[in-house]
Amino acid sequence: MSAPTTKADAKGFLASGLGIALFSSAVFGTSGSFAKSMLETGWSPGAAVAVRLTGAALILVIPAVVVLRGRWHQLKDNWLTILLFGLIGVAGCQLFYFNAVARLSVGVALLLEYLAPVMIVLWLWIASRRRPRALTAAGALLSLGGLVLVLDLTGAVKVDFVGVLWGMAAAVCLVIYFFITAKENETLPPLVLASGGLLVGALVMWLVGLLGLLPMTFSNADTTLGPWTTPWWVSAVGLIVLATVLAYVSGIMAARSLGSKVASFVSLTEVLFAVVWAWLLLGELPGPIQLLGGALIVGGVVLVRIDELRGDRRAAPALDHVNDVEPVPSGPVTKASRS
Repeated sequence: MSAPTTKADAKGFLASGLGIALFSSAVFGTSGSFAKSMLETGWSPGAAVAVRLTGAALILVIPAVVVLRGRWHQLKDNWLTILLFGLIGVAGCQLFYFNAVARLSVGVALLLEYLAPVMIVLWLWIASRRRPRALTAAGALLSLGGLVLVLDLTGAVKVDFVGVLWGMAAAVCLVIYFFITAKENETLPPLVLASGGLLVGALVMWLVGLLGLLPMTFSNADTTLGPWTTPWWVSAVGLIVLATVLAYVSGIMAARSLGSKVASFVSLTEVLFAVVWAWLLLGELPGPIQLLGGALIVGGVVLVRIDELRGDRRAAPALDHVNDVEPVPSGPVTKASRS
């Protein structure tokens, strides 16, 4: 299909939600590059995460209050969900990912985090003692094979295994996030969940920093983005506004327009965008073997999600085929579930 060439075509492309979903993945993909440009000048991962979450929470809290419209009981009824979302899905996931980025290339760190769907398959297999369907098993094996290639154990450049552990920890947090948000919840608007989670995550980061449990090192040194040398706040603003606020809001819009399953498929393009941004802004590019491994990981995740979609269709009543519209997801497909 050719790209939209008229204003009407462009509006239709955006109205379909696909354009918005791709935009969301593109801006989410900048987070690793902006963060690493700050880390290389002396910022600690904890400080970068705290600034990111605080700035985004302050921006999103206003529209969240408007969405609530005085229905503050929604916060009281869902305080545990918001707390776990902010503690694990936001603060934990992003802190571990940034620690991985500090030791690995952005692309490799993100690919490790994207092993979360495979971890879910393995966990459900162990917990239920029921073998997954053939397509799901094939996807899991394909992703695990891709992981071996991404680590490139026989390559000339050795992978930092501490960084690998941070990346796997981010994947575990992402698994827990999926389980937390999988439950249908019509009483908590997605924007409120996102802003509440960001606020909780920010408070947690500042608290552990003040207690001395996490290094909080800041720097006002200039950062390097591609061929440009910029003030530190340029990277910080990019991390807050582009990689968090716009990414979260557009992710919510895409999920509402496309449905959670289709939006989650499109979100896989974040890996591609992250690699491209890291190449343009940091001069990083995974080796050919690692790129092949990344393709296998993404391909494995796609197989798992296709099998999930087929299983949902088989389980759905026959009357469901009369209405092709997916229900509005209970939570945003965002990278708190993403990076």
